Amino acid sequence: MITSSQNPRIKWLHALQDQVRQRREERAFVVEGVRLAEEALAGGWNARLVIYTEDLNERGKAVVEGFAARGAAIELVSDAILRSASDTETPQGLLVALDWRVAPLPARLNFVFIPDKLRDPGNLGTMLRTAAAAGVQAVLLPPETTDAFAPKVLRAGMGAHFRLPIQALDWDDLARSIQGLNIYLASAGDGLSYTQADFKSPLALIVGGESEGASLHAERLSPARVHIPMPGGSESLNAAVAAGVLMFEVLRQRLLMKEIP
Repeated sequence: MITSSQNPRIKWLHALQDQVRQRREERAFVVEGVRLAEEALAGGWNARLVIYTEDLNERGKAVVEGFAARGAAIELVSDAILRSASDTETPQGLLVALDWRVAPLPARLNFVFIPDKLRDPGNLGTMLRTAAAAGVQAVLLPPETTDAFAPKVLRAGMGAHFRLPIQALDWDDLARSIQGLNIYLASAGDGLSYTQADFKSPLALIVGGESEGASLHAERLSPARVHIPMPGGSESLNAAVAAGVLMFEVLRQRLLMKEIP
């Protein structure tokens, strides 16, 4: 049992939790709790290290056994050590360090989501969760968007990371990836009302951060602008809420199209 916070494996977990640079250099990230660990196991993600406490529930122990069967390093730790390695105030007795796997993009893209200049981890995680639910094929992250594999993003994403291709790209590669798609940029009060836009054709949807909006790089893609009418007088919506409204409008239009003979 590991009982020292100076153990090299515990210090390594700390670094992965705290530093985006460490995650990128190691090509690894950490998930906490039984649900996310289950999703990773079911999705075939490779675990480098699993730590757990003696009071982990049976469901969690089944996850530990699943990763052990695949050759992951397994360590029993004290409650205090797990708390020290955790990014949450009330850890669930299980942390898993996973290999950072970049899922390939589908051969034919028709629904791409681009969160541009998103700084807030909770907002980004919520957007990823919504994207997975709405049938988005891929999420492309421009350079100024926060790391999708940061602990708070992973928690807010609720497993979306294991069901959705998520790629961080520079703007040149991003532009090449969406070449041939109609590009729509969410804009406060500018362009078409979102229900008037034609979202049935293959598209990429860009939503900028709340404080700064979209970047000049996004503007240079010459996107069509759409907005969400707000008769109540508010200046803007929370970015994650706006993204959810727009993504499900894409889904609504496409479902309606299938119903029309």
